[in-house]
Parts: sequence; C-alpha cells; structure tokens
Amino acid sequence: MKKIFLTAEWRKLAMANYAIDKSLLTKHLPYKTELDFFGDTCYVSLIGFMFLNTRMKNIGVPFHKNFPEVNLRFYVRYKDGNIWKRGAVFISEVVPLPALALVANTIYGEHYETMRMKHNWQINEKTISAEYKWKKGDWNTFKVTAENKPKDISIGSEAEFITEHYWGYTQRGATKTSEYGVEHQRWQIYDTTDYIIDVDFKKMYGYTFAFLKNETPTSVFLVEGSEILIREGSKI
Repeated sequence: MKKIFLTAEWRKLAMANYAIDKSLLTKHLPYKTELDFFGDTCYVSLIGFMFLNTRMKNIGVPFHKNFPEVNLRFYVRYKDGNIWKRGAVFISEVVPLPALALVANTIYGEHYETMRMKHNWQINEKTISAEYKWKKGDWNTFKVTAENKPKDISIGSEAEFITEHYWGYTQRGATKTSEYGVEHQRWQIYDTTDYIIDVDFKKMYGYTFAFLKNETPTSVFLVEGSEILIREGSKI
C-alpha cells in the first residue's frame, strides 16, 4: 500500500453534472483507462468545495491549511488485473495558492491554476448554501442552496456514481498514466432547492466545453463531504 501523501477534509461539495458526448473527452483520456458511464450517460462535473485542515505527509503547511478548490472532471475506469478501479480525470483545477498548484502539477502531473477565489457558506436550521467564486477576467460563480437535512446517498443512484470514484488518473504522455488513490467514508447529500452557475466555460476550459455555458445540468448536488486521504502516486 502506498504511503499517505495528503490528509484533509473535503467539505460542502457543490456538484453540477452535465451529460456530454464521449467523443469530446477522447484527447483527455489517459493511457490504459476507458470512459466510465452511468447507464448510457457520459458525464463531466463542475465541483466546488473546501479543503480544511490540510496536511502534507502529516505536516501542516503555513497558510495552506484551509482553502477552496473548483475543478472540472470526468469519469474513467482502469482494469488492474481482474479488478476495475473507478476514478476521475481533471480537465482543470483552480486553487488560490501557488505553492499547492506547483506541488500537484509537479508530482501528479495535474492541471492546477492559481486564481483569486472566495467562498461563502450560509447555514441555518432549514437551509444550507455553499457558494464558490473564482476570477479569470470576470468573477465566475457556482452556488447551491439545499434543505439542511443530510441523508445517505442511495445505492445505484446517479449521486453514488458521481461521488464513489476513488482513484485519480492523469495523462503523462502517449503511453504513461499517473495513478493515485483517494480514500474517504461514504458521503451524505442534501436535497437541492436552487442553484446559480455563472461560469465562462470557454475562457476557463476552452472551446470544447464552451457549450456548457448554455447547457442545463442533469443534476446539481450539495454533498457534505468528510475527512479524506490521498496516497502517493504510481505510473501505469
């Protein structure tokens, strides 16, 4: 088993999930992985959340403990012997801290960018909302409002498919892929009542994903999250 590289909490995950033509993801597909589908649907997800109590190799890094992240990802699987591993591939990941982006890009070959970011949580007895903002030219906004009644994610549901991917895969060349493991308990979800997605997808993610600006997501979740750990990576 690989050593633990990072521990943290991922909290208040806002997730907007879009059905997408699988052909749009071909150039992003890492070596030896294949697209993972929910039924016949291929998804990309816009996700905003908070990193809390972050530690790298059990050491807290000054000024890098609590911060937001926003990413765009899609879903793959990799057959390791007789076992299928289900994971995610990141088109882009945005954080407000340049040191974190440098480490992730260097060690894992990820696609982190550093931008100005803000977050705002509003929690009362009846409702909960999580808002994430990041600036590339203008401010982009992703906000989800939900009933403040967390519940277990149903087995076999779309929400289970989106949240239950425990590997990260990164394209490192034509015949090389980076793999790392992510571990966390099964999450709980809130029932969404409203959301705002004001994102310049073309400026953020390129022409391929520009159509998402006018696309209605198939679903929008607010997930509570939990403590997580990320293990050191390997090559496949």
